[in-house]
Amino acid sequence: MKPNFDDLIKIANFKMPYGKFKGLVLIDLPEPYIVWFYNQGFPEGELGRLLAQVYEIKVNGLEYLFNKLRET
Repeated sequence: MKPNFDDLIKIANFKMPYGKFKGLVLIDLPEPYIVWFYNQGFPEGELGRLLAQVYEIKVNGLEYLFNKLRET
């Protein structure tokens, strides 16, 4: 799955809407939490699609690419 630029901006700024890490930006979610979703199944819809991309980003160590994409 190849993310588009709009998705990368969303991942850098969209806040988790529920759960233990509610309010945390998706790219800042702890890797074990993302891996848990990977194993349990991502939610449906846009959030699930974005979380699946976050999983690929984190397991490949690419979080640093988001430093300049964050809103200030």
